[in-house]
Amino acid sequence: MRFPGIIPAVTTPFDASGAIDVDGLQANVAALLEAGVHGIVATGTMGEAGSLSTAERRAVVEAVAQAVDGRVPVIAGVSAGTPAAAIALAADAAEAGAVALMMLPPLGYRGDDEEIIAYYRSVAEAAGLPLMAYNNPEASGIDMGPALLARLFEEIDQVVAFKECSGDARRIPALIDAAPGAEVLVGGDDWALEGFCAGATGWVSGVADVAPRDCVGLYDACRSGDLETARGIYRRLLPLSRFDMTPKLVQYFKAAMDDVGFAGGPTRPPRMPLTEDERAALREAMAVLREGAPV
Repeated sequence: MRFPGIIPAVTTPFDASGAIDVDGLQANVAALLEAGVHGIVATGTMGEAGSLSTAERRAVVEAVAQAVDGRVPVIAGVSAGTPAAAIALAADAAEAGAVALMMLPPLGYRGDDEEIIAYYRSVAEAAGLPLMAYNNPEASGIDMGPALLARLFEEIDQVVAFKECSGDARRIPALIDAAPGAEVLVGGDDWALEGFCAGATGWVSGVADVAPRDCVGLYDACRSGDLETARGIYRRLLPLSRFDMTPKLVQYFKAAMDDVGFAGGPTRPPRMPLTEDERAALREAMAVLREGAPV
């Protein structure tokens, strides 16, 4: 399985009672597909998956898979602290309609290389689905460098792709060289252009939840070598994209989604609403986004 193109990591909307807004979620997915995205990540690690019960996580994946209806890959985030927990999440996700998985190294424990490889192998072999190894040192406390990721690709059949979120665009060509044949995706919104130019084939994106057509336009322009167009789109996206690498990325993107007519809605504790200063910063970012083509 390949994962080229724009792959939004969808947020989970909640209604006024705090329950999952399934209709809103499916409407968001339908709009993303209409905008031309190439895949969907559900229950992504940096979103609110950690605030969902096991049943709710399954419900989210199922709702996304129903809305997608086989048109693009549905990838489920299954990051967890133990192999058993990740395997259980993967089994639920597969039954709910996911066709691939995305996973950080074990949460809460900074394993060495052999422990990390054993962790990925046990989950991958039990799940039997294509797996995207997710490197996000800020989230996991572990920086999986090119040599380790190459070993995962070489030693575990199900590991077929990397989501690189170190923020260092130099990692992209290093991974391409270290693991020929693996797919390398940008995992941070504020270096997508750099990542594409360095050879990334896809982008797992939060800002695509807000501006999917612009993100697809950026990808298409990079593929065609039209850097002038790509830079113009990127300039408008960047102020909003920079919120992706902050602790309040979910609050920012949900508020921005509400602003453009998607179902964003409230967040669950411990996340709190944006402050007025933060909302002012978001308004400035949205003003820059609107300087060009409509979202």
